[in-house]
Order: sequence, then structure tokens, then C-alpha cells
Amino acid sequence: MTPQDASDAHNNRWSDLGRPPLNGAALRRALVREDGLWADVEVVQRTGSTNTDLAGLVTKENADEGAVLVAEEQNAGRGRLDRRWTAPARSGLFFSVVLKPTGVPVERWGWLPLLTGVAVAAALARTAGVDTALKWPNDLLVTVDGEERKVGGILAERAGADAVVVGIGINVTLRAEELPVPGAGSLALAGATTTDRDTVLRAVLRSLEEWYGRWRDALGDPVASGLQEAYTAACATLGRAVRAELPGGRSIVGEAVAVDGDGRIVIATEDGVQEPVGAGDVVHLRAV
Repeated sequence: MTPQDASDAHNNRWSDLGRPPLNGAALRRALVREDGLWADVEVVQRTGSTNTDLAGLVTKENADEGAVLVAEEQNAGRGRLDRRWTAPARSGLFFSVVLKPTGVPVERWGWLPLLTGVAVAAALARTAGVDTALKWPNDLLVTVDGEERKVGGILAERAGADAVVVGIGINVTLRAEELPVPGAGSLALAGATTTDRDTVLRAVLRSLEEWYGRWRDALGDPVASGLQEAYTAACATLGRAVRAELPGGRSIVGEAVAVDGDGRIVIATEDGVQEPVGAGDVVHLRAV
């Protein structure tokens, strides 16, 4: 195969028949409704980061709430703490959405990544038959060969004065030899009943629309909307011994005992102090 042949094969959306391309027109017909949240669904073959692209549209063109951008491949995808997110073309779902929670106090916007996790986990369980747990604050976990593996992540970023761009990445058909790190997984490796990305994406966006609407109607109240209860039930971090790496280089070790009303994880240390953590990297040490 010549270098040009290799390039053509990479750029051909049908080069891997087990990973067919998404149909943007069909997704728009299924998801965009006059009275619904989703205003548009655009599918691009390749981009650096869907979050970066949508945030730019918000700040430059005041993109509407409900804009959805899906990339078949990202070459500069980002997770929390600027970690890279890479995967083969069409092996997963890599997309971002614009949310403008008008009427919800800004101090409650921190629930949006947790809300997204609840919505995604519900959709994956219902559609793909995969039990999905949530690692605070933004990781999606599945079980592969008896081990806890990360199947996806969520990144929420402020864009302009009134918008949040929420990015979601889910490994769908990644094979064992394609996993970027030992702790990664995919829906396929977790025994999903379907790996049809079109079906999974529709389910995730519908679930997100439902949970976002419930939360926004409750003016962001995590109790009244049922969000705090649902997140607590799905959170694999609770009841675990954890280490939280905090901004500034400080770390604390203890048991994760609660998620408080601000969406923070509360860690009980050996000194008997319960410390809420709102930002940082949490590592699961062992089951308690």
C-alpha cells in the first residue's frame, strides 16, 4: 500500500465496516423538535475538539442552546485537567452540547457535569444493557473481566456569560489492543447488547434532555429535581477509600461519605474531619 493509499483508507468513512459513519440527517430528524431542547445536530468527520469548536461558536456567534456537535474523530480531545482523549475514528461517541440554564442560579451550574453523568449512565443501561457507575466528578465506569474500567468522561466549560458547553466521550467499539491505557474500557468489551452508535447517541441525548429539563424546571435544586438522589445512587466513589489531589499540590486521604448540596464530594479523614472537595482529582484506593 502506498502512502497515498493509506491516507485514502484513513479518510474513507467506510474503511472499517464494523464502524459505520453516523447519519447526521437521520439524527436531526429524530432529535430536533420544535418544542424540544436540541436545536441542531451537526456531524463532522474530524476536528480537534468539539468543546473548543462549540465554545468558539458561543463566544463569536452566540450559538443557540441545544446545538450539538459530533465528531467521528478528535485529534485534540480534552478531558479534565487538560488530559488528552484519543481514539480511532468512529470507535466511539465524541460530542458536545450547548446549554444555557437561564433562571438557574450560577452557583448551581456545578451540577451540570454530574447531571450529564446520571443521564449518560441511565441511557447506557437502558439501551446497551451495560451497568454504568459514576466516578466523581466526571468519569463513566463499566466492568470488564471483573475489573472497573473507564469507558468515558465528561467535561463542562463556561462559554460566554450565559452558556456551558458540555463535552461527552464514550468508548463504544474499542478493542483490547486499541485501549490507550490499562484502565480504559469500552461498551463492546463490557458486553453491550448493542454498539450501534446512532442508537446510543439518540438515547444519551434524549436522557440528557429529560434530566436537564427536570433540573432546570426545579431552578437547579438538586433535591427537588431528584438529581442528588440519582447521582448518589450511581456514584461508585461513595463508600470508597480515596485520595483527592487538590489544587495547589495538597492531597487528602479518607473515605468518600457523601455528595453535598453543591455537588462536592465529602471526604471523612482519619482525623475525624469531613472535608468537602469541589475541585481536584480523586483516585479510588480500595473498596471499604
